[in-house]
Amino acid sequence: MLEEAIRNGEMIISEGPGAISRDTVTIGTGNLPAGQVLGKVTATGNYVAYSSGATDGSEVAAAILYAPADASGGAVDAVAVTRLAEIDSNVLTGLDDSATDQLADNYIIVR
Repeated sequence: MLEEAIRNGEMIISEGPGAISRDTVTIGTGNLPAGQVLGKVTATGNYVAYSSGATDGSEVAAAILYAPADASGGAVDAVAVTRLAEIDSNVLTGLDDSATDQLADNYIIVR
């Protein structure tokens, strides 16, 4: 059985007008899929895959990756949903209950 990857923006149920819901962010490391929950590393300001057990800032869910980003060879710029959006939980990677609550602090509501 062939499984299709999540398409760019597929996780968005609704978002604010214009570009208010999205920002260009720097992905620090990893080959991340669209829909990856992101945390922000305090020391660098780079975004990485959210990890509830981390202690570098990435333990706080801060955004959702809009499209795949491959930073396995070094940091890259990417688009992320950072505020004012409703997101489909079924297509997110790395989501847990803590991340759901933390994203709500940025007005990213996971449904």
